[in-house]
Amino acid sequence: MAHPKRKISKTRRDKRRTHYKATVPQIATCPTTGEAHLYHRAHWHEGKLYYRGQVLIDNSEKEENLA
Repeated sequence: MAHPKRKISKTRRDKRRTHYKATVPQIATCPTTGEAHLYHRAHWHEGKLYYRGQVLIDNSEKEENLA
């Protein structure tokens, strides 16, 4: 196994890690509901699952039938 011949100083280690940065997630606004959500992700709004402005799953019908 490889092992270091000399100790890597904190400064040198931190210089190497300068490129590791946290990124801010991009937030989109749904054109249908106006709900904020992550890009390329489906989101729930009032019992319905939306993706790209279209309803994928509608749980509000089930809730009305149970009541």
